[in-house]
Amino acid sequence: MKIGNRLKELRVLKGLTQEELADRAELSKGFISQVERDLTSPSIATLMDILQCLGTTIGEFFNESPEEQIVFGRTDCFVKEDPQMKNTIRWIVPNAQKNRMEPILLSLEAGGSTCPDTPHEGEEFGYVLQGSVNIRLGNRTCRARKGEAFYYTSDRPHWLESKSGALILWVSAPPSF
Repeated sequence: MKIGNRLKELRVLKGLTQEELADRAELSKGFISQVERDLTSPSIATLMDILQCLGTTIGEFFNESPEEQIVFGRTDCFVKEDPQMKNTIRWIVPNAQKNRMEPILLSLEAGGSTCPDTPHEGEEFGYVLQGSVNIRLGNRTCRARKGEAFYYTSDRPHWLESKSGALILWVSAPPSF
């Protein structure tokens, strides 16, 4: 395993020069340079000394957790089409149910709706990208058109419907889809 780049990242993160790290670890600047360029490998004892000077342990250093995905494209989406309700739900952030919010892209065909949702803890936010929707909150109905946003707490029965079709960016917190 090549460790040079990881050591360099840690050193730079700590704001140390190669010379400063070398002094702290009682090594030469040239040795640190060679290790960072993967031209030589330190012994386990020397690596532990270097890591101690960088404020980490050998266990933390070699614990490779995958880098968190920040940007999601079309191929990352999960799509569910419901011909009966005349809607398509596109989860635009996969595995969002593990997060505190869940954004989806909701497409309602003309005459389409979402399934009525029972009251639950949480909040819902939507932004109408195309068309218009009726937001049903218990006995109340509100209309949102293209370019308008809506927000409500989820403590009463609620669902969306559209007579002419709509495309909505919808965020639910905590996830409820």
